[in-house]
Amino acid sequence: MGLKEKLSQYFGYDTFKDGQEKIINATLNGQDVLGIMPTGGGKSLCYQLPAIAMKGLTIVISPLISLMKDQVDALEEMGVPATFLNSSLDDATYQKRIEGIRTNHYKLLYIAPERLCAPLFLDLVQELDISMVAVDEAHCISQWGHDFRPHYKEIPGFIKNISPRPVVAAYTATATTKVIQEIKELLALQTPVESIIGFDRPNLFYQVIKTGDKFAYVRNTITKKFSGQSGIIYCATRKTVESLTEKLKNLGLPIGAYHGGMSAENREQSQQDFINDRIPIIVATNAFGMGINKPDVRFIIHFNMPQNMEAYYQEAGRGGRDGESCDCTILYSPADIVRQKQLIQLNQISPEREKLLFENLQYLVDYCHTNDCLRKKILQYFGESAGYERCDNCGNCLDKAEMVDISLDAQKILSCIYRMKNRYGLNMVISVLRGSKNKKIIAFQLDKLSTYGIMKDHTLESLREIIMTLVAKGYILVTADEYPVLKLTATAGKVLKGDEKVYHKKHLLEIKTDKTKTMAKQVSPVDYDETMFSELRSLRQTIAQEKKLPPYVIFHDATLKEMAAYFPMDENEFLKINGVGQTRYDHYGAIFIDTIKRYAENNPIKIRTRLAIETSFNANQTIEKNRNDAVIDKTTADNGEKQPSHEVTYELFIHGQSMSEIAKQRSLTVNTILGHLIRCDEEGKTVNWAGLVTEDKEVQIINAIGTVGIEGLKPIKEILPETCSYEDIKIVIHKNGLR
Repeated sequence: MGLKEKLSQYFGYDTFKDGQEKIINATLNGQDVLGIMPTGGGKSLCYQLPAIAMKGLTIVISPLISLMKDQVDALEEMGVPATFLNSSLDDATYQKRIEGIRTNHYKLLYIAPERLCAPLFLDLVQELDISMVAVDEAHCISQWGHDFRPHYKEIPGFIKNISPRPVVAAYTATATTKVIQEIKELLALQTPVESIIGFDRPNLFYQVIKTGDKFAYVRNTITKKFSGQSGIIYCATRKTVESLTEKLKNLGLPIGAYHGGMSAENREQSQQDFINDRIPIIVATNAFGMGINKPDVRFIIHFNMPQNMEAYYQEAGRGGRDGESCDCTILYSPADIVRQKQLIQLNQISPEREKLLFENLQYLVDYCHTNDCLRKKILQYFGESAGYERCDNCGNCLDKAEMVDISLDAQKILSCIYRMKNRYGLNMVISVLRGSKNKKIIAFQLDKLSTYGIMKDHTLESLREIIMTLVAKGYILVTADEYPVLKLTATAGKVLKGDEKVYHKKHLLEIKTDKTKTMAKQVSPVDYDETMFSELRSLRQTIAQEKKLPPYVIFHDATLKEMAAYFPMDENEFLKINGVGQTRYDHYGAIFIDTIKRYAENNPIKIRTRLAIETSFNANQTIEKNRNDAVIDKTTADNGEKQPSHEVTYELFIHGQSMSEIAKQRSLTVNTILGHLIRCDEEGKTVNWAGLVTEDKEVQIINAIGTVGIEGLKPIKEILPETCSYEDIKIVIHKNGLR
C-alpha cells in the first residue's frame, strides 16, 4: 500500500497538508527531520503515518498524560495498535503493556521524558527494534523556549543508548530562530530535513480589547456571540480563576475551572468534562491546554496578560484546530504587566534568562498597543515576513478609526515624567497630570510642578492608554521593580523637541468598551444542513459516551458538516468524506448512513455531488474551487447541455411514469423524486397530485396531523397504519397547503 493509500485508509484524507509529504518521505528514507508547524498543521500525522509504514516500533516522547491518551485513543479507532506508559497506570496494566511492547504488539509507544532513563525501560529498549524516536513539543528542550522542561535534557542520552540509532524526528508549533537552532544542537539531529511551513493561522481572529469591565465583556461574549459554543478563558492566577468561575456559574452558565491548586482528581474531571463536551467552557491558568486536541474551540479569551508572545501564540493556537474560525482576545490592563513582571522575578533563574523574559513580555505589551496589523506583529516575532501590511482579519486591520496626532499630549506626559525625576509609577504620573489632591501628591509637593493638572480634562483610562502607547513605541521604559517606575528613554527627546510626531487611533483615546465587533474568517466553510449536523453530533455524543472517548475522536465537527452537506448514503460516498478512513467506516459507517437516510426520508434535502475540493488560503481571501452547490444530474438534454435534475423528473412524470418507476430508472430515492415534483409545483409547473394518495389515506393523515400537530413527520407517522409512508404524508401536506 502506497503512502497516499495509507493516508486515506487510516486517516481518511486524500491529500497532505503543507509540508507533511516532504517530511514523511524524508523519515521513511531514514533521515532525521525537524517540523515547525502551526497548531492544526498536522504535526502528529508526520510521525504517525511513517510509524505505520515502518517495520519496528516508534517511540513518541510527549510531555503530558492527556495528550498521550488522546492520541492513543484516536490511533486505536483508526485500527493502529498504540499504547502509552505513564503514572496513570496501575501496576498490572503497566506490566501487561510492557509485555505487549516486548512481543511487538504495538506500532507506537507514547512515553513521558521523565520515564526514559528508568533502568527497567532502558533494559527493555535494548530488546526492541526501534525505527524512530519522535520528540513532540520539542521546544521544551530549549532553555530559551517558553515552556522549558528539564527532563527533556535526558532525551539525547536516551537516543545514544539505542543501537542501531533510529531516525530522530522533532516537532513543535512554537519556536523562535534561537530555539530552533538549540533543538537541532541538543537533539544532535543529523543534517535534518526541515519543514518550517510558517506560523500564520488564517482562521484565527486576533484582537486586543481595552475595557474597564472585563467581566461584562466575558459575559456578553459567552451569552451573545458564542452561546453554547466551546471556549477557553485564561487567567494569570488561581484566585482569578476561582473568582471568575464563581461569577459565571452564578449566571447559570455551564463553566469548569482548572488550576494547579486543585486536586489532581478535580483537575482531571474538569479537563475530561471539557474534552467530552459535558461543559463547553473552561476557565484556567496557563497550566491547562498543552496537548489538548479539542478541535472545535471557537473562542480564546485571555482575561489577563499572557507571559510572553510565545505563550500567547501557543495558548491562542488551541482554538480553531479544525480549520474553522476562532476569536483570540486579550483583555488588556496595565496591572497585568506588573503582575507578570513580579512572576518573572519570583522565579530563581539566571540574569540572562530573566532579561530575555522581560524582553519577551515587553514585545507582548507592544503588541497590545500597536496600531499595526496584529497578525504581522506575531509573525515578525517568530522571524517570519508577513508579505503584507494588513491582513484584514484582525482587530486592528478591521478597525477603520481615524488616526489622530497626539504629539502635544505625548509632550505633556513625557515632560511630567521628567519633572517627577523618573521616580514614580503609572498611577502617580496620572494623578499629577489630572491634578489629584491625594495625600501623597501633596506630601511630596508634586502639586508644585508645572505639569500638575495640565491634563485634568482627560479621563484616567485615556491617559493610561496614551502612556502605554508611549511605552510600546519606546519613549518610556517601565522598570521591573516591585513598584514599577516610568522612566524616559533616549528617544523621548525627539518627541519633546518636536522632531518626531506620535499618532494614535481616535476611539482608543476615548476608551469605548463597546467596540468588540469581530469578523473572523470562516476558512473553508461548508454549506451544510444545520438540523442534519445537529442530529449527527447527537449520535456522535451517544457513541462517545458509550465508548468513553472524546467526541472528536469519533469524527471531527468538520467531518460531520461534510456529511450534512453531501448526505452520503453508501460506503463509496461515505469514504469520500474528509476524515473518514476505512477503519472508521467499518466502526461507524452503517449507523451514520442509517441516520442520514432516515433524515433524508423525512425532510426535503438538497443532494450535492461531491467533487474534489481544492482550497487555497491566504490572509486576505479563501478560495474554493471545483465545488458545485447545485444538483448535478447525468441526464443531458437534446441540445447537449445539462438539464436540471428536477425537470428531467417532471418530464418523465407528465409522460405517465410513477414516482417509483422514475426513481428506479434514475437510480434515485422516491423521496428525492417527490422533492423534485414539489419543486416543480412551486415553480409554477402543473403537477397532478390526484391519485398519488388514496382518499382514505388522506383522511387518516389529516386526522393524525390534527392530533399531534405538524412540527415533525415522525410523530405523525407513528400513529398511522404501516401502509402510510412518509412520502404519503408529505404529499398530503403539500397538496393541502398545510405548511
